[in-house]
Amino acid sequence: MYLRKELEKVFPDIDLIELPSSHKIFNQTYKFPDGLPKIHEHNGNPSQALAIINNGRLILCLYTFESDLSDGWEDAEVHNDSFETRQNALKDGS
Repeated sequence: MYLRKELEKVFPDIDLIELPSSHKIFNQTYKFPDGLPKIHEHNGNPSQALAIINNGRLILCLYTFESDLSDGWEDAEVHNDSFETRQNALKDGS
């Protein structure tokens, strides 16, 4: 939530928009047909990819929420995530 408040200060007239799973960012080098992958489960909430869109283009940032990509980048023993989940985290972060 801290990041959202700071972004509002810098871009007071532009909102973070949730990207649909059909957005081209999820269909480039690696395909994520369901959108941002959920890497590590904490509370059952869906993962979200939010961005600042200006004139139809994603600018400045992609803010991921409820995804925890970095959990998938850690040693497998830390969170006991599957190989597939860890690969999704690496692919999505690249």
